[in-house]
Amino acid sequence: MEALREYFLILLSTPVYIVIIGLEILLSNYSHKKVYDWKDSARNIYLMLLNSGVDLLFRTIYLLVLDFFYDHHLVSFGNVVVYWFLLLLLEDFLYYWLHRFDHEIRFFWAVHVTHHSSDQMNLTVGFRSSVFQPLYRFIYFIPLTLLGFKPLDILFIYSATQIWGILVHTEFVKKLGWLEYVLVTPSHHRVHHASNPKYLDKNMGMFLIIWDKMFGTFQQELPEDRYQPIRYGLTHPLTDKTPANLVFHEWRAIWQDIKRTDITWKHKIAYLFGPPGWSHDGSRHTSEELREKENTKPLPGKA
Repeated sequence: MEALREYFLILLSTPVYIVIIGLEILLSNYSHKKVYDWKDSARNIYLMLLNSGVDLLFRTIYLLVLDFFYDHHLVSFGNVVVYWFLLLLLEDFLYYWLHRFDHEIRFFWAVHVTHHSSDQMNLTVGFRSSVFQPLYRFIYFIPLTLLGFKPLDILFIYSATQIWGILVHTEFVKKLGWLEYVLVTPSHHRVHHASNPKYLDKNMGMFLIIWDKMFGTFQQELPEDRYQPIRYGLTHPLTDKTPANLVFHEWRAIWQDIKRTDITWKHKIAYLFGPPGWSHDGSRHTSEELREKENTKPLPGKA
């Protein structure tokens, strides 16, 4: 019965996705906004299918690992409401750190970069998955099993919050009032997908925005009279969008860096595990460096 809950979510959410994506397409045509590009949407589905395939192939292994740690759990819950509330809260907290490290460590960014490689913002971008993330995502959830949460319950909550994580990929929902203080909203997530320096590596949460506010990665979406319009995608957009390059382009770039013969082993390790954009000679820039560079630019009309 527990194993069927995740499939029930899929059956429930699939028609919802179809309806709201259809509405978004109609709205984009009605408002003459080029929100959808059919080739880009096809790439989103392709990456989702790859991710799902990796997840299914690897699921038995990571469930066995999670079950092993659950067999040694240290805490038990007597109240079912407390159990599910804490599971939602703690799973979202751990996902925040998974997502943050995916952005701040180049080795993991090479996996996650596929999700950010679209220059569009629409609901199908939510399906643009980090293909190989299932190979290590479960490691972040091991502490939950030790706290007495069942592995299948962890997967269920992750799948449920992921539905919300897909629905926030839209330009047609503006600010949501008081919900902006608690939940990840479309406004917050537009910032997350932006390549403008001020917005880079911000708003990492899946369901709750409170973690970003607690740990210094929150950035609100600013009106265009206070900041530049949002540019979606990568700071250096891909020119080659072939299926293989979408998945492996950052790995190729890492290999080009670490095989250099004019750098030290310390540099090679930094190219692999340092922040994306780091370079030993300053020829490239990290998110923080791009922000600092933007902040030191003179204001218009100033010397």
